Amino acid sequence: MADTFDHAPQVWNAVQLREALKDLPDDTPIHIGVAEDPGDFGGYRESVLVDAHHVENWWPANGTTPERAEKEKALTLFADWTPGEYDLLD
Repeated sequence: MADTFDHAPQVWNAVQLREALKDLPDDTPIHIGVAEDPGDFGGYRESVLVDAHHVENWWPANGTTPERAEKEKALTLFADWTPGEYDLLD
């Protein structure tokens, strides 16, 4: 059996995000560093924010029975690679 660990990052809420953005000029691009492994930002890949959607997540996510009525309202930020020139993938 493989060793496992529970990764429980502090997920930011809207108040924390507003506080972090409060002093930025309106035209400041938002970059997102995506961890290479859980909690490992030493080798993160930088991405840019390209969209955001209000979402409702329903459980269970896989659609198995019995259905539960649990839901979570959230804002999902979508990131893409930073602008630049990249090799075409086959």
